[in-house]
Amino acid sequence: MTEPRNGTNTTQAVQGLENVDSSVRLRAALAVGTTPDPLFIDKLIERCAIEPEFYVREMLTWALTRHPSSMTVPQLIDELRSERTQARSQALHTLSKIGDRQAWPAMTRALLTDPDDEVARSAWRAAVVLVPEGAEPTLAGVLSTQFGRGSRETQLSLSRALIALGEVIMPTLRAAMTDLDPHVRAHAIATERLLGDPDAGFEFAIEEAKRVVALGRTGVQG
Repeated sequence: MTEPRNGTNTTQAVQGLENVDSSVRLRAALAVGTTPDPLFIDKLIERCAIEPEFYVREMLTWALTRHPSSMTVPQLIDELRSERTQARSQALHTLSKIGDRQAWPAMTRALLTDPDDEVARSAWRAAVVLVPEGAEPTLAGVLSTQFGRGSRETQLSLSRALIALGEVIMPTLRAAMTDLDPHVRAHAIATERLLGDPDAGFEFAIEEAKRVVALGRTGVQG
């Protein structure tokens, strides 16, 4: 990697990103974001893939958002092909924070259905930020294939992503609410409840949905 041109302080900041002390890494990421230089980008993305501390990763993402999206987005898209799950997840998270829709074509079905829950959740959040007008129903259709997946936390992430798309998801929800899989039906019903009442807790909505499924009713009108 070519060293940044802004002198000793910025060179030390880049070196600080690899320090064993997480507080030093945090300060280094802050310094890099405070004084952006395109030559930092490679190092920031490289560190995102391996940084163990959440709050440091968040600062690395912030530092990347301080650089031109025309330079960061193509490199982050490249990172989506990494075999390292954290690299894919953090790149998706950063793309969602940058919000540049040139990244939309990279939101592939493979990422939206990634076997790693954290990668998939990051992809869902990024996709609803980046989706262009008119593509929401197609995105909802792909997301609906993940109903019933994973832990409550993962299910809530999916519901939130779908709800962020708005009323356009209703045809997809209605189809899922009659699925043969009871887990899919319950998750879809809970999502429909939350869409109608955003203040309702997910735990309450999912338990209510389970009761509805057990009774053989979905509330779908013919």
